[in-house]
Amino acid sequence: MPSGRKRNYASPLREKAAEDTRARILASAKALFSRLGIDKATIGAIAQSAGVAESTVYALFKGKEGLLGALMEAALFGDRFAAAAKHVEGEEDPVRAIALTAHVSRAIYDGERAELGIIRGASAFSAALRKQEQRFEDIRYSMQEARIDRLFAAGRQHEGLTRDEARRVMWMYTSRDVWRLLVEEGGWTPDRYQSWLSETLVATLTRPTP
Repeated sequence: MPSGRKRNYASPLREKAAEDTRARILASAKALFSRLGIDKATIGAIAQSAGVAESTVYALFKGKEGLLGALMEAALFGDRFAAAAKHVEGEEDPVRAIALTAHVSRAIYDGERAELGIIRGASAFSAALRKQEQRFEDIRYSMQEARIDRLFAAGRQHEGLTRDEARRVMWMYTSRDVWRLLVEEGGWTPDRYQSWLSETLVATLTRPTP
């Protein structure tokens, strides 16, 4: 009986220790990626900074791309994204859900800028960064499918627009390139970007109300 209680206590402690180790490794990777760039930072340096063995880093993240992927996931799909996505999921009107997509996009790029801005500056030509960006673009494209399906199921799509065309148009307008051109290079505020994107998505993808 006492041994059973020990196991019950030990399991949460082990989980907490594993979470702490993972967090330390990610924090070290983020710091070194920001200072040295993704390509120059080594697993050995990350492990040493985190106070763990290299084998622990490989066991948890498989390598540098796994570390970068975990950092990008936390930045792009963190608390900002979760709050925005919750609004979309709870919206019954498919046209309104299309409009709220702008909030989701802003949340993604706000999080990316806040958490990964320095890393991007230090790793502008990194092949590993490009590969992870493409992976998350595929995820983003897949996540938008349900909103387009709801729009078409309700017959509220813009006249002459096919389902595949609608998905591609939404994906294009919500892309990082549009955010970069308007906000980072064009000087728009995130509020202006969100308002413009919301109006543009509705005008382009939905049938006008009679």
